[in-house]
Amino acid sequence: MTTSGGSGTPGASGAAGGGLPPLSAAALDVVRPAYGTGSLAELLPSVSAVLGVPGAVDVLGLGDVLGGVDRIAVLLVDGLGAYQIPDAARHAPILGQLPGRTLTSGFPSTTPVSLVTLGTGVPPGAHGILGFTVRKPDGGVLNHIAWGTDPDPAHWQPIPTRFETAAAAGTRATLVTKTEFEGTGLTVAAYRGATFTGAGDPYALAAAMLKALAEPGLVYGYHPDLDHQGHVSGIDSDPWRSAAATVGELVARLADGLPPGAALLVTADHGQLDIPLDGRVDIAADPALSAGVVGVAGEPRVRYLYTRAGAVPDVVAAYRSVFGSSAWVLTRDEAVASGLFGPVSTAHLGRIGDVVVVCLDHTVALAGGWEPPAVGRLVAYHGSVTATEMTVPLLTVA
Repeated sequence: MTTSGGSGTPGASGAAGGGLPPLSAAALDVVRPAYGTGSLAELLPSVSAVLGVPGAVDVLGLGDVLGGVDRIAVLLVDGLGAYQIPDAARHAPILGQLPGRTLTSGFPSTTPVSLVTLGTGVPPGAHGILGFTVRKPDGGVLNHIAWGTDPDPAHWQPIPTRFETAAAAGTRATLVTKTEFEGTGLTVAAYRGATFTGAGDPYALAAAMLKALAEPGLVYGYHPDLDHQGHVSGIDSDPWRSAAATVGELVARLADGLPPGAALLVTADHGQLDIPLDGRVDIAADPALSAGVVGVAGEPRVRYLYTRAGAVPDVVAAYRSVFGSSAWVLTRDEAVASGLFGPVSTAHLGRIGDVVVVCLDHTVALAGGWEPPAVGRLVAYHGSVTATEMTVPLLTVA
């Protein structure tokens, strides 16, 4: 297995920002998270600054674009990476017509990490949501998408959210998402402080967001369907195209219904990449890859391996031998030192695997027996450092 784009070292960087790129060979280049200058962590602080929340800094310069608004809607479309915009715009023309720029997700480029990075305004190493799944201190695996109240979200993710800081300063903060997400661990970790409004479909989502915009403040909406269709059917499949058309209708309803003094920002948590069958390595099927491993978490594009005492050197050597240039195989210390997570709190270090496998190109590390078989049947994946996974749009209606 070899890579056709990107570098074999975590020190490499790719370009992000300035326009919405078409899918090309550059889609596989390595893009590092732009913490502090142009990542999802800077979005809500910048929005808050425009809305006058004390102490918030407009790092993204949104005030130059939004000038004078007193209510801002942020719509996050799960899975609408910047590299998916050209395909999506064929079925949702408005996505190709809106002015915009790009941001990066955090790392790993996966939904729970990105939602909490956006919600808190800090990198993953600070807020502690460090993967789709991570190992808990008791040895169990926490799936952040299927998270209830154990562990306590306020303890597991201790950073105040930007909704809390806005509300404390007297700025109304509203969350609109699926009704079943109310009170979940991820919702509490990412959005606590916002007034919750449930919406059962995209049309209810648009209506509820516009209703909240009747008064000044911050309104955040989340739409998950495009990501789901990419995972199950693949990017630009018929179901994905239908989902993209619905995204276009949602954005158009919001844009057409904005009241005076309001602006709309459309962004995403990550992009996606279709993975062919010959790029799928099942680590449970190879004794060399399962030796010394006592726990597996993360997801197929960024795999966390928890090892027996003293086994890290052998595990690293085995994975580097099998994956070659198609993955970075890093110790925890190397992964943290690379800066991919931002500075990592000591309290969160154990959530990262003893060994971290960052897949490049069209490669995934499946974990049969460690996770549901359905994971290995997905078509598109995300989580890693390629441009198509890491780069997200920031489209503007003002």
